[in-house]
Amino acid sequence: MSTIAPKYKLVQNDYMRTSITLDEDVYQLASHYAKGRGITLSAAINEAVRKIGEPRSASGSSRIKTLPNGLKVIAANGRVITSEMVKEALEDE
Repeated sequence: MSTIAPKYKLVQNDYMRTSITLDEDVYQLASHYAKGRGITLSAAINEAVRKIGEPRSASGSSRIKTLPNGLKVIAANGRVITSEMVKEALEDE
């Protein structure tokens, strides 16, 4: 006896769809972050949650810091150069 209907196999994918309620300020922050990075809101929230779960270095000696918008900056450890100082230097040229 042959089967007319095809056999379907249940497959589990790597994504879980769920609904969450965000405060308005959190939604705005996540939306701006996502747009700035060119990613979806879901991807932005995934990144944020994964960052929370990352272990912190014991010494905290890394000079490279990541801002909430994803921009990497070098932490100050000496004389800070202000925008006014840059303007003065440009005027002196």
